Amino acid sequence: MLVTFTPLDAWWIGHLDEPWNDPSGDIMIVPGAEMQSDGMIGPGTYWRTVYAVRIWRQGGWKKIVVTGRDISAAMRDFLVASGVPASAILVENAAVSTRENALFTARLLHGVPGRKVLVTSDYHDYRATGAFRKAGLEVQPRPVPDMLKAIVSPWNRWNAFLGLCGETTKILYYRARGWM
Repeated sequence: MLVTFTPLDAWWIGHLDEPWNDPSGDIMIVPGAEMQSDGMIGPGTYWRTVYAVRIWRQGGWKKIVVTGRDISAAMRDFLVASGVPASAILVENAAVSTRENALFTARLLHGVPGRKVLVTSDYHDYRATGAFRKAGLEVQPRPVPDMLKAIVSPWNRWNAFLGLCGETTKILYYRARGWM
């Protein structure tokens, strides 16, 4: 009852994301989330990539970095099909975790000037921003409201609740390991 009929999920998401200030910048960083078994991007990756296209269309960006083993090529293809020039996309295709997204992207962008903006899911924003900063890459967070959109329907709130439990566990693990 608590999960389905109260704003518990919305409150929890609000504590896991950074302020919604929609920063602009030079380089957009978009970590992949999941891939479906048939090679299609999963829901979290889809929403991150859709928002990356929308943000790109606002103008002023020089590059987009997509990061994540296997998923980054599908993200690049989605971006190109949506009108982002292929020459503007950098692909990091080795990372299998948020920590590795941060470490490998920091290595890829070492010495590259410009303001970096991290585009990721609302519930993932806190941990991702912390991991990227710990890896030495100063990023400005720009969360995507994918879980906030999902919980509009009471039928999706249990899945969101379980996702939030998992994300909170990952945050505790990252803190214990000193990765954020």
